[in-house]
Amino acid sequence: MKTDVQVAVIGGGIVGVSVLYWLAKLGWTDTVLLERRELTSGSTWHAAGNTTYFGPYPKMTALFAGSIRTYLQAEQETGQSVGFHETGSLRLAATARELELFHVYAPRYEALNIPFYIRSPDEVATLHPFVDTTANFGAAHTPTDGHVDPTGATNALAQAAKQHGASIKRHCPVSAISQASGKWVLETPSGTVTARNVVVATSFWAPEMLAPLGLNLPVFPTQHHEIITESLPEIAALDKELPAIRDSWVSCNVRQERDGLLIGIYEKEPEFWALDGIPPDFKEDLLPPNLDPLMPHLERLMERMPLFAEAGIKVANNGPMCFTPDGLPLIGPVPEMDGLWLATGFNVGIGTGGGSAEILAKWMTSGQPPKGLDAIHADRFGNDLSKDAALAAIRDVYAHGYQLPDHI
Repeated sequence: MKTDVQVAVIGGGIVGVSVLYWLAKLGWTDTVLLERRELTSGSTWHAAGNTTYFGPYPKMTALFAGSIRTYLQAEQETGQSVGFHETGSLRLAATARELELFHVYAPRYEALNIPFYIRSPDEVATLHPFVDTTANFGAAHTPTDGHVDPTGATNALAQAAKQHGASIKRHCPVSAISQASGKWVLETPSGTVTARNVVVATSFWAPEMLAPLGLNLPVFPTQHHEIITESLPEIAALDKELPAIRDSWVSCNVRQERDGLLIGIYEKEPEFWALDGIPPDFKEDLLPPNLDPLMPHLERLMERMPLFAEAGIKVANNGPMCFTPDGLPLIGPVPEMDGLWLATGFNVGIGTGGGSAEILAKWMTSGQPPKGLDAIHADRFGNDLSKDAALAAIRDVYAHGYQLPDHI
């Protein structure tokens, strides 16, 4: 294991491995990634892998596009499949106002060179025959996005990073971080690692890890359910994969998973997890499912997609998901702590991890912050936001699910 490096990346999920890859790609190869268990162990392993181009803010959409590009680039470099399914996505317009906003967004996608179409209800029914469009105003259609295999993508990035000269050390938890002689000192069971730069990409572990340095990160895990249905003969009979659906009325996302459906729900009363600290023995674990709060949403989904009413539930996964008070990640340097960088707080780590890592790596190697991305800067909350205020804001962001901003 390298013990004196230019950069140490802590955390082997999709975000940390993406950062390692992009740093190596840009020439910073004197690097090591330290992972407490196996790659993907945190929340990457149970992620749905959804990657979408849709969003109201062009700079964030560029991160989405950068993520797919990053994963496919790693696949090309290594031959390791990332399992990309180019199904496209439909963002349903539950109101006339949403449809109006889709028209406003259209020129932004043209500027980003991302295919974007506004579909009528009849066109939606053609693209996705199982959606009831009776109460639907149409949809925004991004035909070239879809979903990836989170494990495959992470492994491809890891292989590519190593091909470029980076190192990875598994089963190497960082127990303490301190500064000495202008460097960061990381204590691990395998010995001490010193680094001129440290990137903390440890998701909901980051607050505990950095609290001894006096940092108060407003990052907390919510419980999030992923429901997978039994196989449905109607889906098995299709000759192509269904586009993903995102719907503000149901507050859910739905995509095809083999011959069934995979559904993610954003309920109105989200539950938090481990607010007093992450259990030290927590590993590749899931939480006990609790479907009762999801029922109003699932009933709406049965209206929107009657086929779902016929489906048996094969599995209901409940896993912790990382959130910040505004739902956006914390990316960039920590003020007054030279060489300490954050890449944490991702609730859509697969969707934005690759693109965010590219932004951060370019920031680190050039010394220049990205333009127009103040919304994700690591220092935007300051250091004195109370836990109660942070939790209230996260609860509100989660409960609003796929609702779009009112302004154009």
